Parts: sequence; structure tokens; C-alpha cells
Amino acid sequence: MTERNKGLSEVIPRERDRLYGFIRRRVPNRRDAEDILQDVFFEFARACSLPEPIEQVGAWLIRVARNRIIDRIRKRREVPLLDVSPIGEDIHERYYLDEVLPSIDSGPEAAYARATLLEAISNALDELPADERDVFIAHELHGESFKDIAARSGININTLLGWKRRAVLQLRSRLQSLYDEFI
Repeated sequence: MTERNKGLSEVIPRERDRLYGFIRRRVPNRRDAEDILQDVFFEFARACSLPEPIEQVGAWLIRVARNRIIDRIRKRREVPLLDVSPIGEDIHERYYLDEVLPSIDSGPEAAYARATLLEAISNALDELPADERDVFIAHELHGESFKDIAARSGININTLLGWKRRAVLQLRSRLQSLYDEFI
């Protein structure tokens, strides 16, 4: 076994758990985190074949992992949320979710926070009962009025208001700690 291969076989097991923990705290999806970990170790193996040795391996691995996380965020950068205010409302009315989330133009850390929050919101919405989720999405994301939703669905406005309220309370409870962490 060459000296470089011996270094690889010692470093990877020693650094794997710490590096994976670093990545996982920043990447909510387990598979994405594992992909990034593999990318980092692949880069490490390539770097070990270069003539200059890596002096601080742990710091180098963290730096490469951070860069891979940022690259992944940039690739998945979402289209800015549309202004969904119903026609006729004041032009200055903005989409609330777009207002409270970090701007996609504020750099990679803000983009990471935004992507993480949007994924958490999507997951939280998926956990809601279908009727509550549908009313919340129709009203908050599509900008429909309760009157329009009631006319389309045939469901009483008071029932729709109750479903929306329960959805808001569940989402607020589920997402508050994550929101406090990033905002």
C-alpha cells in the first residue's frame, strides 16, 4: 500500500462522522448529504494524488464540503416567488412568504437558509390533513379569497376559515424553531 493510499484509508474513517454531521446540519435531505459527503471524499482522493500535501486535512474537508453545499444550493436555486396578490389589490401588497424568507439575491448563506426553509415548509404542508392543506395553499399561496374557495368547493366559509386556522397553528408550531434559527 502506498503512503498516499495509507493516508486515505486512515483519514476517511477518522473524519467521516464529523464531516457527515457538518453536512447534515446544513442539508436537510439525507441522500443529498450523503452525495455531498461522497463528492468531498472523491475530491480528497484526487487532491491526495497532487504533489503538494494537504496540511490541515480536517479544515480542508470542511471547506470543500461547504463549497459543495453552496454549489448544490445554487443549482437548485428556485425561481423567485410570484406576486400572487389578486388583481385590484394595492400594488404594494406583497406575498407574505416572499417577504419573510431570506432573499435569493443575498448570497449563498441566504440562499441556503431559503432553500432549507422552503423544504421544511413543503414537508410541513405535506403533513397537514388534505382539506386544511388545500385551503391554506389556495388562500396563502394562490391568493384565492375564502368566498371564491367556498364557491368552487361548495364548502361553508366558516368551515374553510376553521381549516385554515388549524393549518396555520400546526404550521406555526412545526416551523417556529427552524424559522427562529434562520431569520
